[in-house]
Amino acid sequence: MTRYIRHTAAFCALLLLALLVNAVRIQIVRAGAYDANPANRRHDLARYGQPRGDILVGGRAVTGSRDSGQRFRHERTYRDGPLYAPVTGFASQVYGTALLENAADGILSGTDPALSPLPLYDDLTRARDPGGHVVTTLDARAQRAAYAGLGGRRGAVAALEPSTGRILALVSSPSYDPGELSGTGPEVTRAWARLNGAADRPMLNRAVRQTYPPGSTFKVVTAAAALDSGVVRDVDEPTRSPDPYRLPGSSARLTNEVVGCADASLRYAFQWSCNTVFAGLGVAVGVDAMRTTAAGFGFNDHGLGIPFRVSPSTFDTRVDAAQLALSSIGQYNTRATPLQMAMVAAAVANQGAVRAPHLVERTTTDDGDTVSATGRRTLHQAMNPATAVRLRELMTDVVEKGTGTNAAVPGATVGGKSGTAQHGLHNSGTPYAWFISWAQADDAMEPAVAVAVVVEDAAADRGDISGGGDAAPIARAVMEAVLDH
Repeated sequence: MTRYIRHTAAFCALLLLALLVNAVRIQIVRAGAYDANPANRRHDLARYGQPRGDILVGGRAVTGSRDSGQRFRHERTYRDGPLYAPVTGFASQVYGTALLENAADGILSGTDPALSPLPLYDDLTRARDPGGHVVTTLDARAQRAAYAGLGGRRGAVAALEPSTGRILALVSSPSYDPGELSGTGPEVTRAWARLNGAADRPMLNRAVRQTYPPGSTFKVVTAAAALDSGVVRDVDEPTRSPDPYRLPGSSARLTNEVVGCADASLRYAFQWSCNTVFAGLGVAVGVDAMRTTAAGFGFNDHGLGIPFRVSPSTFDTRVDAAQLALSSIGQYNTRATPLQMAMVAAAVANQGAVRAPHLVERTTTDDGDTVSATGRRTLHQAMNPATAVRLRELMTDVVEKGTGTNAAVPGATVGGKSGTAQHGLHNSGTPYAWFISWAQADDAMEPAVAVAVVVEDAAADRGDISGGGDAAPIARAVMEAVLDH
């Protein structure tokens, strides 16, 4: 009998050991696979089991949480949802997160280890810290001015502080209310289908995710390349530019919307946007120097994040001379986001230095203690400081007596460049109206703001002048909002 008891005890011990081995296998070896299994809803239940941290603009929360009493309890709410949607994105129980809600999800949901003084303890106990907060760099008045200026028209606005890269406004129009995607009811599914199926694409962030031909606003880049390379040494000397200009190796001829462009100086050509002059300058500079200058401003950068991803702006380097001529006036394959063109204007205002654009000032715990802060960082030196000084003069001329007079701000020096970008098959589409600018108060030491505006459905019928007519007033309103502080 004793022998049977010993055998039974040994067998029970073996079973216990097997259970322990299996528990180790499940808890440690297979833990990652179980965590990542789509059928595991524990993370989702925990995520929405407590209020989400807030996104702040000017010290004021533009997000919130509502206790629904449902399984996924806390639903995201948004204050002025359409105004800030291109920044916040959405946080949906059904469709996940986007933009800042996604990029800062660890802080907002409370899962970031930096929120906890004892992260190892939290891992062992599966505890979750309260969601932290994200303090943005946005200027609420500038954001509202940009949104009101577009007035529901398709387009976008980006505004930066040149000396730091802080994003002061980021607007895309038409917009949507991200609060429609909060919750789990059938209305959320209907809203998702409606927003994604809309012809005007309200969920597209045109400020950072849509690229456009920049048209004549790109002439700032071409002028910088011409001055830095020595192709142009005196902005007031004739450039020996024919009008019309025959594209190299082609019978096609490029013309202008204004008179006086034949052999015009760089100053006159910039002020009145002579296509023929800048096409010739781009060819004279050459593809290598044009590529280097464009890259200095941020073109062809596939790693830019603010912190969410920004679509790369592109300057095609595999081009022949005729294509280079067109690329140098912002056509052919040259494409840019509004944020990129705001970076171009900011570089001129900041002595040629391109600061890294960023949308998050700092992140904090629920109690307001700083978790991380974003410092000033230089991405590139786009041009020589002396070149930037000359370009500031040229851009100021555009506003004072050229195509950008609608951007003038009393009590401030404003520099700008208008543009109209052709698009569509055989340029059949309504041209995009562009305006980029910077502004410095008369009593200030440096420019306070750089802006880029694009209007997709502008009433464009007079070449580059339409950029000054349709987009410049919006840029002026944003600059005034920043300067009035």
